[in-house]
Amino acid sequence: QVQLAESGGGSVQAGGSLSLSCAASLYTYNPTYMAWFRQAPGKEREGIAAMASNGLTRYADSVKGRFTISKDNAKNTLYLQMNGLKPEDTAVYYCAATTTRWAYIGLARNNYKYWGQGTQVTVSS
Repeated sequence: QVQLAESGGGSVQAGGSLSLSCAASLYTYNPTYMAWFRQAPGKEREGIAAMASNGLTRYADSVKGRFTISKDNAKNTLYLQMNGLKPEDTAVYYCAATTTRWAYIGLARNNYKYWGQGTQVTVSS
């Protein structure tokens, strides 16, 4: 059973930075894609950044240029570096993964099978 565990959330003022980590318990499952999603209160969960196994990335327009997704295969860990944070970035952030060989880098919930428990990010103005 694959388990994903996020860490690194917290509170920060607008303009600040945070780095999230997602540790996978069983990296031998060879994920084809991994991604970060977020869900603000009363809103749908949205995909914001994804990475294919070959290193290609895709970002939602809302975070492009501010957030960076990366991974360390040796540590079985996915990262999300968040700079220039805004109050509207406040949400619970989730890590997700899949072994499905999609023909594209997806940012939709149904592109991903495995999910972490989430970590809270709060940005104050």
